[in-house]
Amino acid sequence: MSAVPKPRLEFQLMEIADLEAVAAAEQRIYPFPWTHGNFADSLAAGYRCWLCYQNDFMVAYAVVMEVLEEVHLLNISVVPERQRSGVGGAFFEYLFEDARSRGANRMLLEVRPSNESGRALYRRYGFTVIGHRRDYYPAAHGREHAIVMLLDL
Repeated sequence: MSAVPKPRLEFQLMEIADLEAVAAAEQRIYPFPWTHGNFADSLAAGYRCWLCYQNDFMVAYAVVMEVLEEVHLLNISVVPERQRSGVGGAFFEYLFEDARSRGANRMLLEVRPSNESGRALYRRYGFTVIGHRRDYYPAAHGREHAIVMLLDL
């Protein structure tokens, strides 16, 4: 069995001019998407907001909040047509390296229990479950809990 080659990707920090495209992608990916305002607020708060490009096409984005030696991954998303192509994993590796270079020693995230593909990706990269947040996410019939995961960088 041969290894899947890593996609050739380019990364850059998100800017206000990128928000329309990011919000439009978010709408295509999730039934309960972040809004344009959520992304704008993240930029205004100084969070590290990343774009990932492949062949000049935005294929993914992420929002990372830094707190001392810890980073909290608030959003990582891959456009539907590029999911399960290695983009998510390659983006993770970039985010891990960026976090380490800025002095972080661990990364936290929340994930829906219903997001099986996301949970599998996080486990593959070494994230472990450390807790739960009750009624964290909006869902079709009320609220969905969150699984809190941690990775030592």
